[in-house]
Amino acid sequence: MLLVVALAGGLWFWQVKDVTVEADGRQQTRLTFEKTVADVLAEQHIRVGAHDRVEPGLQARVAKGTRITVQRAFATRVVADGRSVEIVSPPVPVREAVRMAGFRLGPADIVTPPPGSVTRPGRDIRVVRVVSRIEVTKQVIPCEVQRIADPTLERGLTRTLRRGQDGVVEQAVRTVYHDGVAVARSVLSRRTVRQAVPRVIAMGTITAVSRGGTRLEFSRALLAESTAYTYTGRRTASGLAPAVGLVAVDPSLIPMGSRLYVEGYGFARAADVGSAIKGNRIDVFLESRSQCLSWGRRTVKVYVLD
Repeated sequence: MLLVVALAGGLWFWQVKDVTVEADGRQQTRLTFEKTVADVLAEQHIRVGAHDRVEPGLQARVAKGTRITVQRAFATRVVADGRSVEIVSPPVPVREAVRMAGFRLGPADIVTPPPGSVTRPGRDIRVVRVVSRIEVTKQVIPCEVQRIADPTLERGLTRTLRRGQDGVVEQAVRTVYHDGVAVARSVLSRRTVRQAVPRVIAMGTITAVSRGGTRLEFSRALLAESTAYTYTGRRTASGLAPAVGLVAVDPSLIPMGSRLYVEGYGFARAADVGSAIKGNRIDVFLESRSQCLSWGRRTVKVYVLD
């Protein structure tokens, strides 16, 4: 009898296994006679979903000290390329989750959380596409303007001594785009294709000239395109009746009332305006239409007298 009991006890000892199951945040160690992982989980009423991960596999045979873990699958949203794809899986590397969602990662793409981390419930994965483009562009460098005094020219008048030339610089620029939006630019190289040549302008300094034996002292001179007008039946803008010696000007350039000397016309006063008289334009008054036609359109030198 004792031998039978001993044999039965030995048989029980060899057939029973201590198995630890970790699932749903709990860990339990129990004795079992079941042969496979699936049988042990069924015995403990632990259901396994289609996407859950069980280690070792469900068909693996259990032995003494076997440790079974059940990792539950959960939904993870992967956002990339303007799309959002949801996958269901147990914890996997973020890189693998992106692949499971059908996206490929470029070498410079930014992934949040990092590709080597592991997915967690409630945490989305976002992929920012990073593209770098290098463009070679030419940039115009405006030439400098050098001004020098010219004692042979009236104040207010200028003469170009050298036209100058703009410089050209060629540069290679790298632009970094995040999802198609430029976020950074850097100059990789810069090469001067053409040196800039300064423009040289002579500035008049003369403030007095002699015309017809008369000394004219003036604040400035200017070249103006001139036309002529005659009686219209209306008074001038200053209220004076039209008369020889009155001219129409642009008040923003020559203040009304200024004393002038117009070469080819004589002494004058700025007393009128005109809708077409803008900038370096004047309109001189003459007595007759024939005189106006004879005057025509000409460029004259105008002195604004002190």
